[in-house]
Amino acid sequence: MRIPVLMSALCALVCAAPALSEPLKLNDKGYFETRGVNVMVFSNWYDGLFSDAKISGVEIIHQGVRTATNGDVRLMPTPGQWDEIGQMSDRKFDPATGIIETTLTYPAYDFTYVMRAVPKGDGVEITINLDKPLPTALEGRAGFNLEFLPSAYFRKSYMADAKGGGFPLYPSGPMKTLSDGKTEPLPLASGRSFVLAPEDATRRVTVTSADPINLYDGRNQAQNGWYVLRGLIPAGKTGAVISWTVTPNSDPNWVRPAMIAHSQLGYAPNAKKVAVIELDRNDTSPASARLLEVSPDGAITPVLTAETKPWGQYLRYDYRTFDFSSVSKPGLYVIEYGSQRTSTFRIDPAIYAEAWQPTLDVFMPVQMDHMFVNEAYRVWHGDPHRDDALQAPLNQDHIDLYASKDTTDTRFKPFEHIPGLNVGGWLDAGDFDIRTQTNYGVVRSLVETWELFGIDRDQTTIDQDRRYVDIHVPDGQADMLQQIRHGAIQLIAQFDSVGHAINGIVEPDVAQYTHLGDAVTKTDGLIYDPSLKPGEVMGNRSGTRDDRWAFTNRSSSLNYGSIAALAASSRALRGFDDPLADKALGIATRVWDEEQSHPPVIFQHGNTTGGPILNEELTAAVELLITTRDAKYAKRIEALWPQVEKAFPPNADLIAKVIPYMPKGFKAKVRPAVVAYAAEVKKMSAANPFGVPITEAGWAGSGRVIDFGLTNAWLNTQFPDLIGTESVLAAVEFLHGNHPGSNVSFVSGIGTVSKEVAYGNNRADFSFIAGGVVPGVLILKPDFPENKEDWPFLWGENEYVISQAPIYIQLVHRAQKLVEGPK
Repeated sequence: MRIPVLMSALCALVCAAPALSEPLKLNDKGYFETRGVNVMVFSNWYDGLFSDAKISGVEIIHQGVRTATNGDVRLMPTPGQWDEIGQMSDRKFDPATGIIETTLTYPAYDFTYVMRAVPKGDGVEITINLDKPLPTALEGRAGFNLEFLPSAYFRKSYMADAKGGGFPLYPSGPMKTLSDGKTEPLPLASGRSFVLAPEDATRRVTVTSADPINLYDGRNQAQNGWYVLRGLIPAGKTGAVISWTVTPNSDPNWVRPAMIAHSQLGYAPNAKKVAVIELDRNDTSPASARLLEVSPDGAITPVLTAETKPWGQYLRYDYRTFDFSSVSKPGLYVIEYGSQRTSTFRIDPAIYAEAWQPTLDVFMPVQMDHMFVNEAYRVWHGDPHRDDALQAPLNQDHIDLYASKDTTDTRFKPFEHIPGLNVGGWLDAGDFDIRTQTNYGVVRSLVETWELFGIDRDQTTIDQDRRYVDIHVPDGQADMLQQIRHGAIQLIAQFDSVGHAINGIVEPDVAQYTHLGDAVTKTDGLIYDPSLKPGEVMGNRSGTRDDRWAFTNRSSSLNYGSIAALAASSRALRGFDDPLADKALGIATRVWDEEQSHPPVIFQHGNTTGGPILNEELTAAVELLITTRDAKYAKRIEALWPQVEKAFPPNADLIAKVIPYMPKGFKAKVRPAVVAYAAEVKKMSAANPFGVPITEAGWAGSGRVIDFGLTNAWLNTQFPDLIGTESVLAAVEFLHGNHPGSNVSFVSGIGTVSKEVAYGNNRADFSFIAGGVVPGVLILKPDFPENKEDWPFLWGENEYVISQAPIYIQLVHRAQKLVEGPK
């Protein structure tokens, strides 16, 4: 009789035991996978433009969050953005054997290594293999690093060889001074076995090695640094010189919670309303969703329950859609799916009427260069860069895509002060350069929106004479016109100072470029005078060469782009600032004639030297035609059309805009290109459940989504039978939360839950600038959508850029006009 009792007890023990997780396996997409854990090995490269973008090497996606990156051989304990990285020459993976092998090289040191990754136990064994010993120059320098996201391990502990420690919330680790005067962090802990977050099953990672591993805090050297595990490569050895086993804890029952993508702002009563539900492929939650209305007394009442509709797979998730278009009653609502419930959103006929206001009222003023910007008790920044600018040196391949040739194309010598450039313009992004190509695009976008909607909102004092801005303080003038003037002033100054449009004005070195905080503290504001000693001051001059550099090489693309903006600004400024309007148009017509008198000067380097010459010349011709109605510009547009037709999508909005000013017959000539484009729009809209093109590159695609909506809106004005307006609302909803990965609004301060930790000049404060638009969803190859809400320093996801501001303002105005319908 005792046997059944024993069997019963044994059964109870077995049945109560947790299910065992499956070991990591290499899938056909080229990364290791098990329930709740992915380990990627060079699925992505660092970045083609800005070096270390924290998206490469060995990476861990842990319970739906990317927590580790940059597992690779590096030459410093906590390398920064511009420090050396190896070059990948080969990557291969074999699902049959479960092995990923990547070959990389540091050519300057004649150093080649092979990283091999293979499943081992519940983890992955990573080895660094050498055919010949480490070069002498790299002894004590080269090591295998694996970086862990600080925000994923804040308020958590670690164990090094079973000895406990805590991850510092604020960087406070030990440092040492090197022989060259530079500093370098010392380890927080050392051991052969590290367990990160032993108390948290969702973040626990075990790393073991036969050789010592050190833990560093990379934030001691740069606020965007990560926690780093590092093991030095031994000298004089070949073969597997580094061997780590990395084991992220997995949960065999883990299911990523459903994400209900929707507009955090809300919807118009008569608009189509479709939420997109993003599901883990192991999710078996019920297929129905509910729309609940929130009452003033706090009651939450179901108003619609409906089955969700399967959409299919996109990237790594399954998708279903919940259509609640039938509900049109204005009010406050939430959506419920399984155990998930959204934040509140509105149904309101004026849903977009005010969404743009923080962008014009706050973000754009904060980005104004050469102005003191105040907001109530807060000073956003002083009057920066009064010392602009020094002529950049020759043959300089500079930071942030600036470069110079073997001539300055000006009368100024390298490091000579160029007078007149210390006015107007907007700071480009979370950094502090004036990028001419961006600035003229902003001016044109503002003018376009002004002419379409006549936005006469006045909530900001902008005093050019005092170089002073006061946010939330009206001054009796339309803010949009004042912003147009501010941009035009900088563009005009370039022609006055050097005779042509320049690439831009940027910091002289990385130390200044990475400056955080008030831009006025970057330089002394005094013009550099080489006759004075460093630190010596005389009047408005000093011997400190901290002034920004002006990159001035000629580019016909930049000239055309600038005069397009000046021609457009002359229309908006007419009656507001007539002398400036006259000057802007005079420069635009004169420079057009000059550029037409010779072959184009082509200088292409990144995004500082203008767009493709065809696009820029067309833009100038369009704006000059609209401004002057001179037939010679229409004639030039006709001549350019065969080329434009072949590159129609990026120029489609310009062509639609100019059709009313062109001779009869031009519209019919354009129609076949629109037919072809309409077919592409249909494909792009159907490629994912969100109805807009989602960029899969190193910089996320909010800007492309806005352009998609605006281009189609322009084409709809001329070809409504071919191009509808659905993409306008789809684009607005995408920006405000209807996108993959999360449902946060990508416009800070707009929508119930929006970007509150972003990459502005205040990013080290884990803060935001109201009205700023971030790049959004970054698709990490092959299939991971990401936008981190707790770590601002990933610029490809979270960096504000000034160019997004005016096009966002126009997009929401177009959306509001659509939902209001004909009047």
